Amino acid sequence: MEQLAKKLMNWASILEDGTREQALRTASLPFIHPWVALMPDAHLGRGATVGSVIPTLGAIIPAAVGVDIGCGMIAVRSQVTADDVRARGGLAALRESIEAVIPLSAGQYNASVHDAGTQRRIADLEERAGIESAEMTSPNWRLQLGSLGSGNHFVEVSLDEEDRVWLFLHSGSRGVGNRLAVKYIKIAQDLARRWWIPLPDPDLAYLVEGTGEFSAYLRDLHWAQHFALLNREEMMDRAASCLGKWIGETVTPTETVNCHHNYTAREKHFGKEVWVSRKGAIDASQGTPGLIPGSMGTRSYVVSGKGSRIALNSSPHGAGREYSRTAARKAFSRAQLDAAMEGIEWRRTSAFLDEIPAAYKDIDVVMEDAKDLVEIRHTLRQIVNVKGD
Repeated sequence: MEQLAKKLMNWASILEDGTREQALRTASLPFIHPWVALMPDAHLGRGATVGSVIPTLGAIIPAAVGVDIGCGMIAVRSQVTADDVRARGGLAALRESIEAVIPLSAGQYNASVHDAGTQRRIADLEERAGIESAEMTSPNWRLQLGSLGSGNHFVEVSLDEEDRVWLFLHSGSRGVGNRLAVKYIKIAQDLARRWWIPLPDPDLAYLVEGTGEFSAYLRDLHWAQHFALLNREEMMDRAASCLGKWIGETVTPTETVNCHHNYTAREKHFGKEVWVSRKGAIDASQGTPGLIPGSMGTRSYVVSGKGSRIALNSSPHGAGREYSRTAARKAFSRAQLDAAMEGIEWRRTSAFLDEIPAAYKDIDVVMEDAKDLVEIRHTLRQIVNVKGD
């Protein structure tokens, strides 16, 4: 760990200048307490750095939560083993069955409500404060529940250090969460202009606690975070059903972890109650389980938090990009992608070139940087990867 400024602590050994400058701008805001914690996977984001923990007094920065509210991971350890997988064979059929039951890619949703379990989750969301905003912002949100999205979102089948089969997936609040986030980023920016508030970056515009706008954002934020949580549960149920049908027995979860990494929570740090926005970071309080994926061709980790007070009880949420999507497409070839995915069942397409493992930081470096933040409980290696293009 190094202190980059009075209110900026850094755990990233790989840190480009632009990312450092962006984090310094965030740390310069007058309501930061005690400091911004920059995680090992830090890289440029909108307004605030992805891979940062931003504690604020009396205000929340919508862009510091991000445009995929509640994005996160879920992992389930099953009773299935590598021997069962080898005996069954034909991983392509398993991948294709998952792809058939979970809508992939941006703008792709369910044609209808999937089943009774889906309807129960919808009913839960319909009863929560914030439903009116969801209905107005994205009337088809019910059909979004159980869909993956694109980019770095994924569904994977993995083996752990004891050759036990895990299902692991990454997604968030989809179109409804995105639209809510964009709405409140714009509201915050409009208020900053109206009140003549100077900002180091327009995307660092904030909402002030005690105002109607703040209360409305918090209400809708909590709704979107819950949608994201249930969205992951919904997709996990579908993936587990696919695995069960493929293997010939019902999947029994023996361990489950479901955690956000784009969210805001009320917490106490260094003597004060603050709003902690984790943008690409997970809660790593003492003993709290968490998930840190690598990239589509590298290891992922199930971890337990060590409760680092200086890091504001947080840890990285993944490998973190080193190349932008555009730069990755220019720097790497399809042959390199194929080589990186050797031994993994995946949908072979150049559409995933910007997700090539080499576009991300070395996960081994990230985990070494995070050794004081989390303890590794399980190491996972993919055997099936599902993504949306």
